[in-house]
Amino acid sequence: MTRQSNRPALLRSVKLAHTAIWLLFVGCILAIPVAGARHEFRWAAILSGIVWAECAILAVNRFRCPLTDLAGRYTEQRADNFDIYLPLWLARRNKLIFGALFGVGELLVLGLWLSSRR
Repeated sequence: MTRQSNRPALLRSVKLAHTAIWLLFVGCILAIPVAGARHEFRWAAILSGIVWAECAILAVNRFRCPLTDLAGRYTEQRADNFDIYLPLWLARRNKLIFGALFGVGELLVLGLWLSSRR
């Protein structure tokens, strides 16, 4: 196989990895308020730390996932979902939707933690 003919397979691999990692972070974001509601604040802090680490990675990379740049090596496409298996509408609004959910979850856990300390 030539390098050129490997490109679709490599792009699929990057998209699959990107989607799996995205699912991990979405799971963390959704689990944070659940952990807080169960008063499992240590778990909420661990999950928050994981998401904050991802935020730092994005910030260092000009708010782009490094996998987006990697996927760009294997295709000329540049639709908002060219690098991940998400519907276009979700890929377009991903940071807004999950950033808001993360922020609300963090505030909820903070409030629950503060009220549990009284």
